[in-house]
Amino acid sequence: MTIRFDGQVAIVTGAGGGLGREHALALAARGARVVVNDLGGARDGSGGSATAAEAVVAEIAAAGGEAMANVASVTDAAAVEAMVAEVMARWGRVDILVNNAGILRDKSFAKMELADFQLVMDVHLMGAVHCTKAVWEIMRAQNYGRIVMTTSSSGLFGNFGQANYGAAKMALVGLMQTLAIEGAKNDIRVNALAPTAHTRMTEDLQGLPLEALGPDLVTPGLLHLVSRDAPTRAILAAGAGGFERAYVTLTQGDFAVGPDAPEQVAARFDAISDRTNEIVPEMGAAQGMIELTKAQKHHSS
Repeated sequence: MTIRFDGQVAIVTGAGGGLGREHALALAARGARVVVNDLGGARDGSGGSATAAEAVVAEIAAAGGEAMANVASVTDAAAVEAMVAEVMARWGRVDILVNNAGILRDKSFAKMELADFQLVMDVHLMGAVHCTKAVWEIMRAQNYGRIVMTTSSSGLFGNFGQANYGAAKMALVGLMQTLAIEGAKNDIRVNALAPTAHTRMTEDLQGLPLEALGPDLVTPGLLHLVSRDAPTRAILAAGAGGFERAYVTLTQGDFAVGPDAPEQVAARFDAISDRTNEIVPEMGAAQGMIELTKAQKHHSS
């Protein structure tokens, strides 16, 4: 049951360092031809250089693998499309896309400039959209594809000073949920990875045992999510060698109508919040079905 990627082509964005570099190296070591995409900018997204991507390509080549560097900004849809066209001309297919590129512009919401909010959304969310859109029809034609969105506990659960980052990261979960549904008939499996790792993105954090949070300890989870036997619509958390699943769930709730419905909601909020028999919906319509079932039960009683 060894996971291999022989004959497959993988694109990894933000692969010039940190998690992306580990992902690229591991995919190459297991047989994939890898596109190492990295703008080469600073942690806040400023600047750019091919040095980081080319260094990872050199590492892969030195280990006997095959890779190509690309410095397209994921915020530039035309540049991303050109990257994918180059990959197709060279290798003829794209099997795996790892949307890993990201930046930070942390501040409390009160102090955050809207431009910093927009840029983080553009890189994380729209960057993933651009890359996914560029490979989507290729994967549909192949009847095969594996895509991973890099989400975060900051998006799933919140984190002070990261309203922009958290919003983008939770948006990627919504994107993953829908694309997994739409891609199922063509065996395009789409998942989300929520990593905890010591990279330049976390170098300012206090109180974490950073020596135990190597990015290489996250990559095994990524390899499963892009393998032939990958799940789909999974949110996999990973860090320090630990792996967990996160879920978006829906409670069974309660019913309230009439002039005092707001007061009923307030009075029954604990019952509405009760997680007994909660579900992980197969699609968004599940909410409406639960609500209509309660309404029908009320009107037939």
